[in-house]
Amino acid sequence: MSHKAGFVSIIGYPNVGKSTLMNAFVGEQLSIITPKAQTTRHRIMGILSRDDYQIVYSDTPGVIKPHYRLHQAMMSAVFAALEDADVVLLVTEPGNEFNEETILRKLRDSKTPVIVVINKIDLGNMESLEAEVEKWKEKMNQATILPVSALHRANLDQVFKAIYRLLPDAPPFYPKDEITDRSQRFFVSEIIREKILLNYGQEIPYSIEVSVESFKEEDTITRIEATIYVARETQKGILLGHQGSAIKKLGTLARKDIETFLEQHVYLELRIKVAKNWREDDRALRRFGYPTE
Repeated sequence: MSHKAGFVSIIGYPNVGKSTLMNAFVGEQLSIITPKAQTTRHRIMGILSRDDYQIVYSDTPGVIKPHYRLHQAMMSAVFAALEDADVVLLVTEPGNEFNEETILRKLRDSKTPVIVVINKIDLGNMESLEAEVEKWKEKMNQATILPVSALHRANLDQVFKAIYRLLPDAPPFYPKDEITDRSQRFFVSEIIREKILLNYGQEIPYSIEVSVESFKEEDTITRIEATIYVARETQKGILLGHQGSAIKKLGTLARKDIETFLEQHVYLELRIKVAKNWREDDRALRRFGYPTE
């Protein structure tokens, strides 16, 4: 029996449902999902293995115009994913004008097959959807265009069938029991960052980074120490809250989700440090796992 395997890179603007799409395909909550833009900062791989195929999905940061070195690093991850891809899923939604000509030209000039996934069709009407399909036929006339609702899993089987047809014959790249290329530490830091995104307003979530400093697994408990880095001293006070109430609430919410993720009791200690202008500091970005080349 022949075996198919390939890398499928998922790209698009922020908040079009890229992460929801990958989580649905892999069947695991690998990418954090919040209503806020720029939730995904790293390229996260989700691996789906069966007897006759292996698909390595890459959820990438949302396509943005860089304002910081951090944004440039995030866009580097997008372009790296395009280079590696055997299939590209370009995710959009009705009314979302994807006008990044550099990326569109790269996709048109490449031999890599493209599937345009028009997401969130449950929120629009058929007339606007038909107009969206026609628009993409003109923009990417070689692409397969498929409307879906990732949230409600509508038409995802059609996307999967299209991906499967385009996969090259190849042996698996990863062991069958692996579901991601990321470590437990990474996902713990993402859970903490997700809680910050959901529980703090304004610029705070975009100014922080989370680093897991210590991860000690014992028989009945896992002890974790994590540092939340902020860009300014005033942000430290906002994160702490009155008499530490905000950071205490954050720690409780994060610990509960980490315990579900690790399937074990967790002791979580959170610290806050100021790292001025870390979003512009290549050395800090490398320490946090971002590509800076």
